[in-house]
Amino acid sequence: MSRIITITSGKGGVGKTTSSASIATGLALKGKKTVVIDFDIGLRNLDLIMGCERRVVYDFINVIKKEASINQALIRDKYTKNLFLLPASQTRDKDSLTKEGVERIFNILLNMHFDFIICDSPAGIESGAILSLYFADEAIVVTNPEISSIRDSDRILGIISSKSKRAENNDIPVKEHLLLTRYNPKKVIQGDMLSMEDILDILQIPLIGVIPEDPDILKFSNQGLSAILNIDSLSGQAYSDTVKRLLGERVPLRFLSEEKKGFFQWLFRR
Repeated sequence: MSRIITITSGKGGVGKTTSSASIATGLALKGKKTVVIDFDIGLRNLDLIMGCERRVVYDFINVIKKEASINQALIRDKYTKNLFLLPASQTRDKDSLTKEGVERIFNILLNMHFDFIICDSPAGIESGAILSLYFADEAIVVTNPEISSIRDSDRILGIISSKSKRAENNDIPVKEHLLLTRYNPKKVIQGDMLSMEDILDILQIPLIGVIPEDPDILKFSNQGLSAILNIDSLSGQAYSDTVKRLLGERVPLRFLSEEKKGFFQWLFRR
């Protein structure tokens, strides 16, 4: 059965689009037919992170307005089998998105037998963000371990519980997950970041993954590669763990404590 998962955040700059690309890529690597949709109309970035910006001809809005077919707009990922991108428009405004149009696109994709439809939501609570959440079966709320990000995430949780189609129909609620990004145990110990336990106590939703602070993420994004493809990096391993949990595997959390340096690392201050 297909799963529509929206990856959202209340605050911008928390790693939501990076997470969307990596989670979608990880699901495809597991053999799941996956499409990731960029809902950030006018400010698309997902195509850059996935390295296919030069291959965009038609976009999400073209399909909604019936100016192109879904097959014309979908871009097959060049690195990962079973992965497709439906890019956002860079020239239209967010009012181009309509509930009826988005629902029609979802129905087409469901009839194409995608296992996962991943929605990369814009940050905040504007129309694109609300529409990306409206039809969701599940929501992954991305937050950083800082109070402003957590407060905005709490507001997003309120919207999920009140403005989704499932809420309107008194159906089974949208399943919520927390993805904690840019986590640095050393800063937690120093009191510069909130701990995982503090964040869970505030938001009260299940934790799906912890992504450590990792400079390799920026390097890979600039190369047009999803972070999960960098299997030697801490972030790549953490995203891989997150995908396994989404698929129902029991995987222990990692990267919650500061890595102890060996003698030679200490000696040479590395």
